[in-house]
Amino acid sequence: MAAARDLQARLTKPAGSLGDLEPLSVRLAGLAGACPPPLPEPAAVAVFAGDHGVHAQGVSPWPQEVTAQMVANFLAGGAVVNAFARQVGASVTVVDVGVATPLSGNFVDANVRRGTRDMTVEPALTRDEARAAVEAGIRVAEQLIADGARCLLTGDMGIANTTPAAALIAVFTGSGSAAVTGRGTGIDDETYAHKTEIIAAALAKHTPDPADPLGVLAAVGGLEHAALAGFILGAAAHRMPVIVDGVIAASGALAAAAFAPDSVAAMVAGHRSAEPGATVALAHLGLTPLLDLGMRLGEGSGAVLALPVVAAAVRVLHEVATFDSAGVSEK
Repeated sequence: MAAARDLQARLTKPAGSLGDLEPLSVRLAGLAGACPPPLPEPAAVAVFAGDHGVHAQGVSPWPQEVTAQMVANFLAGGAVVNAFARQVGASVTVVDVGVATPLSGNFVDANVRRGTRDMTVEPALTRDEARAAVEAGIRVAEQLIADGARCLLTGDMGIANTTPAAALIAVFTGSGSAAVTGRGTGIDDETYAHKTEIIAAALAKHTPDPADPLGVLAAVGGLEHAALAGFILGAAAHRMPVIVDGVIAASGALAAAAFAPDSVAAMVAGHRSAEPGATVALAHLGLTPLLDLGMRLGEGSGAVLALPVVAAAVRVLHEVATFDSAGVSEK
């Protein structure tokens, strides 16, 4: 990191003129233990899919079957994340970690159970189920890295999954449910108020302890949230950058940080989701989002759009001339 800071100071540009890209490049050098760090390519998106028992409480206007239908859309290459991934040359791997409907096609079958339980009635998962989902995420990260990926990107799919995401963010950041609950796929005022109450009720029922991240994931989490936590931990363990997408990924990132605080060093915040919980989570993690486009799709879409920015930050260290080499006078 010291070498990267020194190199940044000698490049043909005013010091600090690349803003957030400069500390990002320094951090990636530290993660890789090399200056300049390797370019983040090839890059691989993993879309973790799961369903949620809390859907029965009317927190989403979309039917639960849409989760499986969208997984089929990912597998056919027809979703936004597929289009964005083609634009930047990233691969897309779909992982069923908890979809309620049996699936077919070319996906990773890591299904722990057919959707979570209703967290307003009982814990969403057992500790063993939550652990299995975390470990599934770790395995996916390790397999993608073994296959040659040099940057991982988080993706998610699950109707009603912003509800457990908000609950997780509330627990790990100590925020009230109203501060972290958003409108998800686009709910009206009445449903939004109901959703906020549902989250507060679940938190009051289970009183999860943020010092026990596995217990938090079991009480109020989702299978894709737990798998994303593991995916991030797997990337960090292999010193690979992982670009975190929106509010679902941010809630998984908080769990990963609770398991292993050093894992934050591998995280890059791809964008600032329009979901309020995402901003709360990123601030708690100390991460600055690279893009702010008002997006709230999920799927990994914001992470994929941020990939060229991450690559550009690294390429500066590889290719920009120094004052000495270019014969440019310093101030």
